[in-house]
Amino acid sequence: MNRGRILIVDDLHPAFKQAAIEMGYEVDDQPLISREETLEVISNYQGIAVRTKFLIDRELLDLGINLKFVARAGAGLDNIDEAYASQKGIQLLNAPEGNRDAVAEHALGMLLSLMNNFRRADMEIRNGIWDREGNRGYELKGKSVGIIGYGHMGQSFARRLSGFGVHVMAYDKYKTGFSDEFAREVSMEEIVKFSDVLSLHIPLTSETRQMVNEEYFFHFRKPIFFINTARGEVVDTKAVMDAIRQGKILGAGLDVLQTEKFPALGQQDWYAELAQSDKVLLTPHIGGWTFDSYRKISEVLAEKLQLL
Repeated sequence: MNRGRILIVDDLHPAFKQAAIEMGYEVDDQPLISREETLEVISNYQGIAVRTKFLIDRELLDLGINLKFVARAGAGLDNIDEAYASQKGIQLLNAPEGNRDAVAEHALGMLLSLMNNFRRADMEIRNGIWDREGNRGYELKGKSVGIIGYGHMGQSFARRLSGFGVHVMAYDKYKTGFSDEFAREVSMEEIVKFSDVLSLHIPLTSETRQMVNEEYFFHFRKPIFFINTARGEVVDTKAVMDAIRQGKILGAGLDVLQTEKFPALGQQDWYAELAQSDKVLLTPHIGGWTFDSYRKISEVLAEKLQLL
């Protein structure tokens, strides 16, 4: 039975293509196809699979007159016009279950590195400096960790913290009654009052864009370690640097930035200070991008495709 055609426009693990073929789909795997080329042929497909290559916007959705679904190989859907797709009856598939473990481990790794000055100490030794006192760190045990957003990513991070003897608090504006063995549901007031660590696990929406700004940090009672493995546009990077200078942030682990990739990143007026700070740990949006999650994301997408 031919269930239709799927166009893969990005680098997906072969597990998705193989599973789709077994379900009866014809699959064109074209990871090098351009947006312009996609627009020319999208009318021939019932499905499109993408990671982050380009936006699935109104133009593409209008030209995809036969589209029944968009499969996003990742957690967020911020590169897809969700409202317009829903209006046109196009189903959206994503796979936060596929990379939640990778994101949680990355966040934990960044936190431990920041609290123990791993990056700075390593660089100093390579440059002939042996400074024990200057690199004295903090223990995670006994600290209060605030998690913003208790979906797949936030829950996975809380599970990873369970063996460290920490107090895990979670705030989620859109959920209630979610306290479990790994985290206690709290108000935002408790987050800002008690947190020693703040970790973001929220999607990018019109409501969360630039949510974490100077005013946001102002309310925290204690200096914090700050981790963002969610979306860069949620955070005002200038506000992070200001909070570091003011001593409100002891260290920031940023896997995502409001502007990503060069040369655009290097042209931001906050980039030089960010790059020079030894209190900032940077990674290039790889929190959910491990060899393992690469496969698991495709497997999860295939499972959801089966349910259509």
